[in-house]
Amino acid sequence: MAIELWAGPECTVNRVGDRFHDQLRASGFAERLDDLDRLAALGIRRMRFPLVWERTQAQRDGPYDWDWSDPRLARLRELGVAPIAGLLHHGSGPMWTSLVDPAFPELLAEFAAAAARRYPDIDAWTPVNEPLTTARFSGLYGHWYPHRADDVSFVRALLNQMRGTVLAMRAIRKVNPRATLVQTEDLGCVTSSPSLQYQADFENLRRWLSFDLLAGRVTPDHGLWGYLRGSGATEEELRFFLEADCPPDIVGINSYLTSERHLDDRIDLYPPELVGGNGRQRYADVETVRVRGALLGSFEARLAEAGERYGLPLAITEVHLGCSREEQMRWLHQAWQAANRVRAAGHDVRALTCWAAFGSFDWDSLVTRAQGHYEPALWDVRSTPPRPTALARLASQLGHGEAPDHPVLDAPGWWQRESRLRYRAHGHVHALPLRGRPLLITGATGTLGRAFARMCELRGLPFHLLRRTELDVAEPASVRAALERWQPWAVINTAGYVRVDDAEQDARCWRENAVGPAALARACAADGIRLVNFSSDLVFDGRKSSPYVESDEARPLNAYGRAKREAEIHLLQHAPDALTIRTAAFFGPWDEHNFVTHALAALRRNQPWQAANDQWVSPTYVPDLVQATLDLLVDGESGIWHLANRGAATWCELAAMAADRAGLDTGLVQGVPGASLGQPAARPRYSVLGSERGLVMPSLEEALDRYLAEVPPSACPPQAAVAPEVLHETLEAASALP
Repeated sequence: MAIELWAGPECTVNRVGDRFHDQLRASGFAERLDDLDRLAALGIRRMRFPLVWERTQAQRDGPYDWDWSDPRLARLRELGVAPIAGLLHHGSGPMWTSLVDPAFPELLAEFAAAAARRYPDIDAWTPVNEPLTTARFSGLYGHWYPHRADDVSFVRALLNQMRGTVLAMRAIRKVNPRATLVQTEDLGCVTSSPSLQYQADFENLRRWLSFDLLAGRVTPDHGLWGYLRGSGATEEELRFFLEADCPPDIVGINSYLTSERHLDDRIDLYPPELVGGNGRQRYADVETVRVRGALLGSFEARLAEAGERYGLPLAITEVHLGCSREEQMRWLHQAWQAANRVRAAGHDVRALTCWAAFGSFDWDSLVTRAQGHYEPALWDVRSTPPRPTALARLASQLGHGEAPDHPVLDAPGWWQRESRLRYRAHGHVHALPLRGRPLLITGATGTLGRAFARMCELRGLPFHLLRRTELDVAEPASVRAALERWQPWAVINTAGYVRVDDAEQDARCWRENAVGPAALARACAADGIRLVNFSSDLVFDGRKSSPYVESDEARPLNAYGRAKREAEIHLLQHAPDALTIRTAAFFGPWDEHNFVTHALAALRRNQPWQAANDQWVSPTYVPDLVQATLDLLVDGESGIWHLANRGAATWCELAAMAADRAGLDTGLVQGVPGASLGQPAARPRYSVLGSERGLVMPSLEEALDRYLAEVPPSACPPQAAVAPEVLHETLEAASALP
């Protein structure tokens, strides 16, 4: 029997202070019944279904609210997908209880009994997800409610959850004697410097506690019996688990790169915030992948050791990585391969679960702050309806028994490349070489071409950055020769003519911006090669007073815009799989020739800076543009997309925003009419870009903050490096003519 594919939405409902953070509400899953159809189409056999306590019982003595779960469980039955009902996911229960409440186990069991009576046909349950992890975050580290940070609270939170699990399963099995327990836990492993081996041994034994308690392994001979007793556990409550007879029916393994930790006594190598201790010795606690020379065992190692320890059926119950799209795909694909290898070695591996199917929010802060930081996954909910990503296609291939075929899967993940190391390596460094079909990037001398090369290297995407002598986009023979030589899976065309005013009289604009993309499109379409081309906000005439979206009619006012529009039309007609990105008003940390950098340089010299106050644009931070474009390319998106940071500003407002965030005198920014800046080419009064396809770019304010953090004041260009009137153009320096 083949390994099954399971899936589930990120469904954490955790409490910080008196506020609950609800992932289902944040992702919109709570409102979209048809998300179940999306999941079923992957070929999944089971879904980790969020029958979450905090969402179902609002008042201590009030009725249970099944209005949300009733239609969804009915739809799952129609779709032929079996649920695994989860009752508590990193939560501490409703407002009137907590993980350290003595009544918590009985209260959880009471809810489980009500859920089982309501849904007697559900045959698989996870009363508490990752109880050990939740106990650590709530009772040992103080991140989540009840915000304790001591061993006594940690042990109490853990034992309450585990007793609650046993009592919940007893209550459920009174209704459905065949009900199975799918117990999940994050099994991150700890390594260390030799002097800290004792601490690593303690933590590596502690990570098994939730499973060990359920399996009846925590006897007086267990290595942590003394620790538990010394931290408030009574012998009676520990012996409860020995007599409970409630082992997991499936041991669910979750594994995250951030959960694999290394304890290092070389504290001088690390920033102070990473250094702590255990009262006996000071050490740094860092991600293993950032410092250990050896490659991580990850899912394969965790599955194998769990199989050896318990001899029970296994499943990977969460596979998710917050990263760029191709890295997410590599993580999922490698987890699937690992599960199959462990199964082939004789362990009973049942399934793999695509987790956080609709993305997750604010895990960069361990869900302690509601900042809206979103990590997409199989679907991107920043589009309406949710947009399937390349990860969804990969999952569907796995679910339907098809061979994955995306070219990015040939390369190793970042956790396997030498660039993963952030600190001086502990032990001999092992790394896998980059491999796979390349991307071709045109425009080697331009801002955008160099930015793509930088990001491709960071993301492990093989590429060749080509000059005009290596690929002249307007010469079909040159295009054909390059494609035959390099055999790319995609071409990113950043070459082009960028001088908007000179384009009024210069025929090279048409050659580079219209003829060239057309030649590339014909050649790529003939060979089945993906193509990305860049267009501009200057295809619009500025008569709107609200952001332009992709379907708005293009009516360019100048020669530059007309050439860009001609390229768009050709790609839509002759290369329907090509991706056209409309963008505008670049600024970035890697090229000083942009409006923001020069404006700040002048203001730091206490010089006034004139900028148009009657032309509204969408400023675009180059790193954000490149990252979003690469994700869309990997996803197989086509047609026209608008990519610019969310927000609108006149050139004058942009300069003032940057100055204010940099702590400079905004009074030196002088707004003037655009016509006074010597711009021969007509500009639209308003060319702000919005999108009807998806708002995948961060806000302008966030982009400016990251720009200022990246570019120190000393990096500002010298005086008069570029004439101000040039900088007041749309600054589409995506490339320069080689």
